[in-house]
Amino acid sequence: MTARRSARSRLSKQPDERRSEIVRATRALVVERGVAAVTVSAIADRVGVTRGLIYHYFPDTGALIDLICEDHIDEFVADIRRWDAARTPGDIDGALLACVRLFRHHLHDKDLFRKDLGRSENAGLYIRFVDRAVQAIVDCLQATTVEAYQRRHRVDIDNVAEVFYVLVFGLIGLVRARPGVPDDVLVAIVRQTLHLDPNGPDSSPTASITKE
Repeated sequence: MTARRSARSRLSKQPDERRSEIVRATRALVVERGVAAVTVSAIADRVGVTRGLIYHYFPDTGALIDLICEDHIDEFVADIRRWDAARTPGDIDGALLACVRLFRHHLHDKDLFRKDLGRSENAGLYIRFVDRAVQAIVDCLQATTVEAYQRRHRVDIDNVAEVFYVLVFGLIGLVRARPGVPDDVLVAIVRQTLHLDPNGPDSSPTASITKE
């Protein structure tokens, strides 16, 4: 009797609550066991429901992994917006260093896929994840830092969106391949790519990532 009541209680959760529970369970499995271990049966066991209920909310595990990727990217973009809001006008050095450290944090400390994306069998997942992440980051930078700069200064690079895309994509690849690369090297790469001058007066035609 108690077991039947418990089962009914689990099944009676609101759809949004149940869906979130399934997503959390999937994310926990990815962290603990890796993407390859994420199966509908494993998720159902973790949540304490039937496999059929998982399929009621998601067509397959691929859809769940994609959703987790999107959530992870959203967290990255939210931190970029916080970085943008916290920058000190004219402090290019401080902004660059804080941005590099933010990238490192997400690529190593918070990246729940860090153990899986380097494996050849997950090449497709890696490409999808990085493409979407880079585009989201570039879109965020264009709508915040770049736009603010362009209102007051001339941008000294052509094809701004494309340059930022190449830069962000390259930084992600470099930090993943060579995690020990010093912060000052990454800062120098950003400076060279975007034609950033050393810290100076607000009116100087400096970086397109300086807060205005």
